Amino acid sequence: MFIKYAVSLTAGFVLAGLLSLLATAQQTAPSSNPDSAAQAQPPAPEKDPPAPTAQPAPPVQDKKTPGTKGKVAGTSNDRLFYTLPNFLSLETTNKLPPLTTKQKYAVVARGTFDYVQYPWWAFLSAISQWENSEPGYGQGWGAYGKRFATAAADGTIENFTTGAVLPSLLHQDPRFYQSSTGGFARRSEYAVSRIFVTRSDSGSTQFNYSEIVGSAMSAAISTYSYHPRSTYISTPTNPHQFVPSDRTLANAADVWGSQVGYDTITIVVKEFWPDIHRKLSKKHPVELGAAAH
Repeated sequence: MFIKYAVSLTAGFVLAGLLSLLATAQQTAPSSNPDSAAQAQPPAPEKDPPAPTAQPAPPVQDKKTPGTKGKVAGTSNDRLFYTLPNFLSLETTNKLPPLTTKQKYAVVARGTFDYVQYPWWAFLSAISQWENSEPGYGQGWGAYGKRFATAAADGTIENFTTGAVLPSLLHQDPRFYQSSTGGFARRSEYAVSRIFVTRSDSGSTQFNYSEIVGSAMSAAISTYSYHPRSTYISTPTNPHQFVPSDRTLANAADVWGSQVGYDTITIVVKEFWPDIHRKLSKKHPVELGAAAH
């Protein structure tokens, strides 16, 4: 329950921040000066010769950057808020070559086993331990270890099912193409619609079976395979307290809804992250200059 409230509050703050950033961005739109543009055109040919030698440099630097290790062609190196893996998001609406089955599995594996995921799973496990969710695990370090393994398994199964297994079988494109056009409401609507609508490998529009059916499959697999069965635990007030099984249809449906809800919030943030990123990149040098004065 705590996690649901935390996600809801976080989503509210994120969306409020996005509105503020977009409003500021519209007020500070760059203007062009025809006279200065005409004066700047003559020197342009003089700068053309060095350009071809400078262009090959970025790919070399990109390969040496730790964050780009294992990059899959047709995906990105982006990270939400410079931290969270965002390798399947692209800032374009153009049709790109389809990912092969091998590439789909590779990019999902890259994001799933990223170094950031382990502290995230540890955090979720700590919250679960504090709330005593799934009490069949009990308490103590052994119970915490079980909760950590459950959080890791849940995330891994969901990521691979929705991002690699079904997209490969159904020939659907697991990438998210950011629209970057229109106002806040229109772009939010577009982002939310991507939960239900996606592209096929051939570029046609399809129902997003990979997300909707895939998240349901992953919820059912995790719920009925390794989550606690009914058991008896010892408590200070009752040494033989009965704990019902977590392997129920209601629990699986709740997990499914939580996964789809979390993915919806995440995809909205992905839509606006390029705008936030550019805004932060422009603001950072200004703040440094002001601090120096």
